[in-house]
Amino acid sequence: MTRNTPRDGTPRDGPAVERLTVSVYRIPTDLPGGDATLTWDATTLVLVEVTAAGVTGLGYTYGSPATAAVVEQTLSDLVVGQDAFDVPAANDRMSRALRNAGRPGVAAGSVSAVDTALWDLKARLLDLPLVRLLGAARDEVAVYGSGGLTTYDDAQLERQLRGWTGQGIDRVKIKVAESWGREEARDLQRTALARRVVGDTAELYVDANGGYTRKQAVRVAAATAGLGVTWLEEPVSSDDLSGLRDVRHAVTADVAAGEYGYDLPYFARMATAGAVDCLQADVSRCSGITVWLRAAAVAEGLGLHISGHCAPHLHAHVAAAVPNTRHLEWFHDHVRIENMLFHGVLDPSGGTVAPGASGEPGHGVTVNRTVADRYRTA
Repeated sequence: MTRNTPRDGTPRDGPAVERLTVSVYRIPTDLPGGDATLTWDATTLVLVEVTAAGVTGLGYTYGSPATAAVVEQTLSDLVVGQDAFDVPAANDRMSRALRNAGRPGVAAGSVSAVDTALWDLKARLLDLPLVRLLGAARDEVAVYGSGGLTTYDDAQLERQLRGWTGQGIDRVKIKVAESWGREEARDLQRTALARRVVGDTAELYVDANGGYTRKQAVRVAAATAGLGVTWLEEPVSSDDLSGLRDVRHAVTADVAAGEYGYDLPYFARMATAGAVDCLQADVSRCSGITVWLRAAAVAEGLGLHISGHCAPHLHAHVAAAVPNTRHLEWFHDHVRIENMLFHGVLDPSGGTVAPGASGEPGHGVTVNRTVADRYRTA
């Protein structure tokens, strides 16, 4: 590899990033999508590809197409020409540059996509699976089947649940708090149905997406405790840390939140507030693998587990690299999209995935251009 000198004038030993490209894909849902507080009919994936020394790494995020504009107009010039090996330095430059633009939300998603592409590139340049580059803490990562949207009828819910248990996945999650918590009786009915379908031994989780009030969340948790619900995700808004803490102290299920964390201080505030039993972090939102690893360290220092939220093929390798990973979310919509758009997807049969087992470098997935081009919008 040739020595290069980035714009800051400091010599580096790795190859320089030569090119960054971004593309946008819009994939319609297979069924109407909805949870406690939102409905949707399509999902947008923004893909970033970075190239150095003739090797290309890819990263992506789920969110607004505006993410692509941030990458192109603000972040690209901060990456191209820089050392491909110095990923944390690139992450820091990008985050600082977005100060006045507003770092949370769309901006953090743009950093996430570029950061994961850079980690993938570095691993591919070194011809290593990403988990080997990061350093493995485990060979396999547990997954849980996630979906059970409030827009599903009973037959659709049952069919999805049986699909997961048929793969040997013995952890499943459904959505509750339909219509901002106004359909409490249906929440309880659907949870009971889920328990009948998956049997007595599978772990059963529910996700309220912040749709309940504090006392309502406690009532529902008490009603579902007899159904063996052991995971209560975002029972109230994730911005209500005192509410999360109150619910956590009042229920037997583990309380989880964190999917809307866009930077490290967010996770530190949530963890130190005693608001959760398991911290969630999303590589595609939290400013990438660089920050996800730091969030995991914060959680471990406070005796908490961490769980990867959605985007399973972005999380698998990084989740295997930390000792306090509980599991990652095998979210139906993202699994469907990643299976469509990428080659090299993982097999969750038996309830775990084994990132790096194939020996393929990076995170192991490449774009299926033939399919992806059908959904490309930019």
